Amino acid sequence: MSASSTVVKCRKLIGGVSEGEAIVSKEAINFYLCDPENGVLLEKNHHLKGKSFAHKVVVLPTGKGSSVVQLDGLFQMMEKKNLPKALIVIDPEPVLVSSVYVVNIPLVDRLETDPYSLIEDGDWVKVDADNQTVTITKK
Repeated sequence: MSASSTVVKCRKLIGGVSEGEAIVSKEAINFYLCDPENGVLLEKNHHLKGKSFAHKVVVLPTGKGSSVVQLDGLFQMMEKKNLPKALIVIDPEPVLVSSVYVVNIPLVDRLETDPYSLIEDGDWVKVDADNQTVTITKK
């Protein structure tokens, strides 16, 4: 018996195709505040403190922090092979977009349905930015 999947349209910001387990953040993320050795968020008072973004599809409202720290955090995660698989963002602010562009992971926004109503931690999510679709398979 296979799980049913939901496919929604989105807008491509950075191309590529990737898939993985979802982790959903209700708060903005600064990837500089992640341990590059394991992708674990170290930010004090963030609801996902202690959770890893490594090899996950991250749903987030937006990024935060300057271009130097955001890019440095992602670059260090890339060096340790612990980047997220893809990002689904609500508000694609320029610092986040340009930083993700440098490390070249798929980034999409404008899902036709609110991603917070579709995606939960642990769901399997395929981001096909090139074809502008996101496929969600419930856990």
